[in-house]
Amino acid sequence: MKRRCLIAIAALSLAACSSEEHSDIKQWMKDATKDLRGRVPPLPEMKPFPVVSYDAADLIDPFRSAKIEPAKKAGGGGIKPDFERRKEELERYPLEALKFVGLIRNDKALYAVIIAEGRIYRAKIGNYMGQNFGMITDIQTTPGLDEGRLILKEQVQDAGGDWVENETAVEMLVQEARK
Repeated sequence: MKRRCLIAIAALSLAACSSEEHSDIKQWMKDATKDLRGRVPPLPEMKPFPVVSYDAADLIDPFRSAKIEPAKKAGGGGIKPDFERRKEELERYPLEALKFVGLIRNDKALYAVIIAEGRIYRAKIGNYMGQNFGMITDIQTTPGLDEGRLILKEQVQDAGGDWVENETAVEMLVQEARK
């Protein structure tokens, strides 16, 4: 009995699927697309590229490590960091870990507000920050004090062991300051 019921239900389901529902839409689609033909434009003509000879026999091979060396400076320029001075608090952190979030103007002095590991610090021109002996040489501001930039002069060693100075800019994080 159960088997006959299942067969009857399957037959009714198949009969319901074969109805001509939406036949008017199918006929309209056939009529609307019978005159349409696809047309692909021809490919543009390719212009031949001129042949250029490359002769690099007299140049340095860039893949030989013995040839890749930094330019040596005589005497290193006499630049080197002061290892005798006491390190400041912001020199414990790399520049990437420091967030410059604001500015404070106090009796003609301008201070940068810096966050490191959840602690708030203030720094002025002449203070050191970062792990490359970076000294703040300038604090640049806009008139409304809503944007700023710290200019640092860092001292790093090059491949030859000489100390060189790099100028680095740290932008103020305006969105971070407003949170």
